[in-house]
Amino acid sequence: MTTVEPLGAVRERVLATLRQKIITGRLRPGDRLVERELADRFGVSRVPVREAIRALVAEGFVHFETPRRTVVRPLTPTDVKELFELREALEVYATGLAAQRATRADLAELEELLDRAEIATRAQDAEAIPEINTRFHDRILTMAGNGLLISVMEPVAGRVRWLTHQNEEWPQLLIEHRELYAAIASGDPERARAHALAHVQANYRSTVRQLFGDTEAGSGGSGTNDSGSDGSGPTSEQARR
Repeated sequence: MTTVEPLGAVRERVLATLRQKIITGRLRPGDRLVERELADRFGVSRVPVREAIRALVAEGFVHFETPRRTVVRPLTPTDVKELFELREALEVYATGLAAQRATRADLAELEELLDRAEIATRAQDAEAIPEINTRFHDRILTMAGNGLLISVMEPVAGRVRWLTHQNEEWPQLLIEHRELYAAIASGDPERARAHALAHVQANYRSTVRQLFGDTEAGSGGSGTNDSGSDGSGPTSEQARR
């Protein structure tokens, strides 16, 4: 007996695959999404493909250049700035909560992810590193123990992962994540928030350099110019104080 895959399941499969291809760069800004071609490639009708494309539009991954032409959106400086402003507001707060609420099991899981990240970084594994780093941040968000916080982040989680794949300064990311782990493990929420803030701001500058060059990186940061006299935010050394 042949099992027919429900239409909703087909849509989610197509959506997840296309989203992942965009996040990992296999579909690049400007690449066109053609319903007929995608339906043939997935072996499905055009209906779930059309619905998946509409979902990608709503998530901010693609847009309609014309009514008949849908392409992967480029990340603009404004897109990046706004996403990092959101990360700063929510992730810094979540990290403070995580420092207060982390269990031994939570910390052990973070340590394991850091060990895996170190192995991947030494191997320069471009696929594994962003995925492990994303899991590291997702775990901190879960450790915060605030379901509403998670639900607020969920609509932009895909685009945040997209940004994660843009930053290829992997050894520095590993250093910052180990410092962030130590701050959370200390149980001091103020120290944890300071490290999280420094990390988000440093990650913003690195991402902007990767995407747009040094010009945008020096144009004022992610809207968090009140943490240092030059607008660049606290350094890791400042966060440790």
